[in-house]
Amino acid sequence: MSAIPTLIGYALREAVRRKVFVVVVLLTILFLALYWLGATKAFEEARSFSGATDSGVDVETLTGATLFGLSMFATLFLGTVLGVFLTLGSVRGDAERGLLQPLVVRPVGRVAFLVARFLGAAAVSGLYAIAVFAGALAITVAAGPWRPDSVVAPALELAAGVGIVTAISLLGSVFLSATANGIAIFMVFGAGLVSGLLGQIGEALDSPTLVSVARATSWLLPFEALYQDGLHRITEDTRGFTEIALQLGPFGGAQAGGSSLLAWSLAYLALVLGIAALAFGRSDL
Repeated sequence: MSAIPTLIGYALREAVRRKVFVVVVLLTILFLALYWLGATKAFEEARSFSGATDSGVDVETLTGATLFGLSMFATLFLGTVLGVFLTLGSVRGDAERGLLQPLVVRPVGRVAFLVARFLGAAAVSGLYAIAVFAGALAITVAAGPWRPDSVVAPALELAAGVGIVTAISLLGSVFLSATANGIAIFMVFGAGLVSGLLGQIGEALDSPTLVSVARATSWLLPFEALYQDGLHRITEDTRGFTEIALQLGPFGGAQAGGSSLLAWSLAYLALVLGIAALAFGRSDL
């Protein structure tokens, strides 16, 4: 395991060589610029109201929470892009290029290689997600008077969600080429988003079946459950008609995960990495 820091450094240098970080930085700058423009204009429109509509909805709270909720989705997506880029060719892709074989001979070993690739990618993409979250929060606070009810827990949940997608991508790299793995992981990510939409549709139609299916799927892909719990936490103290409006609008994906979500996420992560290590140990390079 003493070789893990060296392997992490190798993976990061390889990412720099492939200009992965250049792509992500450009996407981040574009997102934050568009978010700043949208947040500024949205709060300007909200200020034209007296502070609440005739129905008793706090317009500025509705505006801020909806905008920041959407920024959390963008943060999860961008962090996922980074995590996938850092891992999609970790095993099969590097093996096909002849880069992997010299790294997994004794005393380094295959398990140490997987652990290093996961730790490096999860740390970089997780810290990146927290940084983008903080940037979007700063823009929201500067643009309007709304503040989220919780900040630390949602940021950590987004980072954890990105880490889970990174682990799934690492598992996929054991079996698939880089291109095929990238396609597969983004399809899995899309499936998680679809489960959130199904939940909203089920609640709107009062369909227990759709709600149950969406709930089960989000826990089968816990990055979605973590995202939904993060959404819940930023407005957990909001009450009255504003709370109802947030639940019925585009912010309606918010769902409390409860205390069991953290334990399940850790167990899920261990299971995915364990399967990856087992499959990698038996694969023929």
